[in-house]
Amino acid sequence: YICKLTKTKYMLHSNFEDPSIVELAEKEYPETTAEFKRIMYEQYELFCRKQSNYGPGNISVGTECRSDADVKLSLTGLWFRINDKINRLKQMIIIGAQDNVGESLTDTYQDLSVYGIIAQIVQNKKWGK
Repeated sequence: YICKLTKTKYMLHSNFEDPSIVELAEKEYPETTAEFKRIMYEQYELFCRKQSNYGPGNISVGTECRSDADVKLSLTGLWFRINDKINRLKQMIIIGAQDNVGESLTDTYQDLSVYGIIAQIVQNKKWGK
């Protein structure tokens, strides 16, 4: 099964545990699922650009992310980054504070999304490999 993402990007339905649920969602909510995939690929590209700039050391904090202690250290650092973004959202959305740093809400959502995936990679001990 292949589902078209854009003119040049494809996602194989056979890569999913339950391709039938993906097909159903895409049929029932074509615009939502297309937008989700567009954002997902945009997030991946953002991740790759940041990896090019920073490398894995900014997350692994100089470790190899192999031991449980290394993973805990990296996840703790990610917790602080995620917490900063959540507090930023709170300030801008809940409290209504102005943006004074030039980071849009979309930028904040993107960072949260990427940090969540990075945390899973770290937890699976695959970071920087």
